[in-house]
Amino acid sequence: MNSTARSAPLSAARLAAVQALYEMDLAGAGADPVLEAIMAERWSMGSVDDAEGGAIPQDDNGGFTPPDQDLLKELVAGVSGDLESVDRYLKMALNHPHTVESLETLLRAVLRAAAYEMAKRPQVPAVVVIKEYVDVADAFFDGREPALVNGFLDHLGRELRPAEFNASGA
Repeated sequence: MNSTARSAPLSAARLAAVQALYEMDLAGAGADPVLEAIMAERWSMGSVDDAEGGAIPQDDNGGFTPPDQDLLKELVAGVSGDLESVDRYLKMALNHPHTVESLETLLRAVLRAAAYEMAKRPQVPAVVVIKEYVDVADAFFDGREPALVNGFLDHLGRELRPAEFNASGA
């Protein structure tokens, strides 16, 4: 199994986590019912809408890769369980005139998941976190949002993980 095949469930978990956080923010719903709906309705075989061609990770046979359950649950529970801390990370890296509250809901969900992972999952290299969430942003947005996610995570990564950036010469 190649590294892309191994990482596809992790990428799918990040995408599903952003979807869950978005729904939770919009509807004020709890994590458990939203996660159940995502797994039952949107990630079941044959019901996934991949209008952008590539947003949903696929396996070698063209089937949809189910998200890694552990990562999905960790991201959603981590963000929703400590939203105040996660939003502090956002404030740390957002430039004026952006505030957490002024961000579009979907962009806020992407940045919250990304900030949580950058801050709380040091076993994942910063460059991987950046690439993964830029890819998630690309799946949802056609405009400048992926560049904003890239800049945000680069700034946050340099604040939270300076050794990784200094070691790479980035």
